[in-house]
Amino acid sequence: MGFVRQNGLVYYQFDIFPPAVVHGVFTRLGGVSPVPWASLNLGGNLGDTRENIIENRRRIFEVVNRKVETIFDVWQVHSDIVVCTDQPRPLDTPHSRADAILTQNPNVTLFMRFADCVPIFLYDPENNVVGLVHAGWKGTLAAVTYKAIEVMRTKYGSVPSNILAAIGPSIGPDHYVVGPEVIEGVKQTFQEDSEALLIQRNGRTYFDLWQANTLWLSKAGVAQVEIAGLCTACDTHHWYSHRGEAGRTGRFGALIALNS
Repeated sequence: MGFVRQNGLVYYQFDIFPPAVVHGVFTRLGGVSPVPWASLNLGGNLGDTRENIIENRRRIFEVVNRKVETIFDVWQVHSDIVVCTDQPRPLDTPHSRADAILTQNPNVTLFMRFADCVPIFLYDPENNVVGLVHAGWKGTLAAVTYKAIEVMRTKYGSVPSNILAAIGPSIGPDHYVVGPEVIEGVKQTFQEDSEALLIQRNGRTYFDLWQANTLWLSKAGVAQVEIAGLCTACDTHHWYSHRGEAGRTGRFGALIALNS
């Protein structure tokens, strides 16, 4: 489907998901935050005001016709922790720490924040399960995507070959330069597959997070995968990019839910 423009917001949707799945990756356009977070900043602890973030969040929930009170989000810590929920997170309660969230409840909207890391959307049409994963290099090496599929299988009875997956806008292999720590981690984790994931160019090494997480999905048994192919560092007009903006930036939001 690509970009959708509605009520002043611009968000990205995937073709792979049917109308039964409410989802979107929201660009940075259409919010109230000032520079350097301009304008639809959804991240906390970055210097922007809480009032701006709350208003921006209200706007994205309104545009997909979901109540803010249905939100379930977590404190993202670059881990392999998967959390399952059957209820929203009360807005006045602390966040759990995790980097993958799953639900079967249509009254829950899963929500995460990004600025280069990979958003991965999951949907099991047979058991009505949706999921959202946050995978930076640490989470990717920790196999958070693979572990999310395993939890779908063991807790909800999902058959991996039935699961639909989508990889959202994030830093692409053309921009993600990595150093010795990451290079060694990729080699240890992916073994013979690491050569295809570490791209050598002009004396630098680039890590392909899109293919690395596609590989985890494949290893878990997921064959139906759509990749947006949109690099956040290439397009800071639409996306926040930690690398592309030298750390002075906001966070864009991604959400997924089951239509009730």
